[in-house]
Parts: sequence; structure tokens; C-alpha cells
Amino acid sequence: MTARNAGLDLLKWLAILSMIADHLRYLWPEAEWLFVIGRLAFPWFCLAIAANVARSPAGALFTPFNGRYLGWLVLFSVLSEWPYRWLDNGSATLNVMPTLTLGLLVAWGVHHPTRLGGVLALIAVIVSTLAEDTLMYGLPGVLLPAALVLAMARGSGWWMLPGFLAMAANLTNSWLMAHVLEPFVWLVLATAWASVPFGTGLLRLKGLPSVWPVGRWGYGFYPVHLAAIKTVSLLA
Repeated sequence: MTARNAGLDLLKWLAILSMIADHLRYLWPEAEWLFVIGRLAFPWFCLAIAANVARSPAGALFTPFNGRYLGWLVLFSVLSEWPYRWLDNGSATLNVMPTLTLGLLVAWGVHHPTRLGGVLALIAVIVSTLAEDTLMYGLPGVLLPAALVLAMARGSGWWMLPGFLAMAANLTNSWLMAHVLEPFVWLVLATAWASVPFGTGLLRLKGLPSVWPVGRWGYGFYPVHLAAIKTVSLLA
């Protein structure tokens, strides 16, 4: 059995905390700084996916672990939609889980260079292109886990690619795109860019004390925390 990576668990915890901070804006809309902190969450979840993909043997696509991994993402893509829609009924996109699910398929295609792996990745890219307007973070967000897998494998200048994709994913937000010259948007994009080297630095830390593992409960935490924040907003 592969030993748990304390840096990966720490990364997941920080991704969860930054996601919560982002969604607390539904309780405190005037706290714009929470939006900036929230730009760390999606790239770090993508990095967690990339780290899980990269540590599996290349070519070993059909494994029980991969089957469970995809199954949990698909299941909570469905289960999370109602709480997400309840919290933000004005959103033009789906919850973030479908983006992460499609991103996993593309990352598999990069890491497992088999015919079926390539077909799955191609299908995911085609679906993402056709459904770009309804996917949170759009096609750049779907491609981000695969870019991180490439960067882990090849290093050097490849780390520029996920940084640009993290920025591009945020620019699928129509408000950010319309105000791209404003300093606040620059801060948002800089935070998205910085999430990649900071996150990979966490993965490389050695000698960390054990961190409480983020297990399968993490999937359920996403819809539960959305519903909890909505409930608090109604009671406030």
C-alpha cells in the first residue's frame, strides 16, 4: 500500500478552506477579499487530481481505484447540483464537480497513453467545448489537471502552462473578463497564477507531521457545505 502523502492531504485541506472562504461571500457580499482567497481552491483541487493520477503506473487505466474515483465524482456531480442551485439560483453554470470529472478524463488520457485513454480524453474535450458556457471554469478548467500532470512529468517550462490555464479558467467569469484592466482583477489573476507553484511546493514538502486525511467524506462535504451556507443565510 502506498503511504499517504501528508503534503497532499494538507493541500486538500487548504483547498477546502479556500473554497469555504469563497462561498462565505453569500453571507458577506461586501467581503471582496474572500473572492480573491477563493481563487486558490479550484487550481488546488485540480492539483490534487493530478497528483493522484500521476502516482498511478502509466498505462494502468482500468483499476478498481480509478473506477471508484470516477464513480464518486460522477455521483457527486449529480448530488451537488441541487444545493449549488439553491445557494446560487442565478448561476449560468453547473456546480464545479462536472468540470473536475471531465478534467480527470483528460488527465487520464495524458498519463495513460493508450487508445482508450486517448478516446476518453478526446470525448471529454469535445463535451467541454460544446458545453463551455455551462461548465464552471470552462474548457481551460477541464484542461488544467492534464496540464499539471504534464508539468509533474516534464518539469521546467511546462509549469507555465497550468499557470496560464488557471488564469484563463477565471476569465471565463464574464464580470472578470469585462473588467480585466482593473487592479482587483489583476490581483485575482495573480492569485490564480500563484496557486500553482505554491500548491506544488506543498506537495514537495518533506518531514511534515501527519495530517488528518481528506477521504471520501470530502466529496459529500461539497454539497453539504453549500446547503449549510444557504440555510444560515436564510436564518440570518
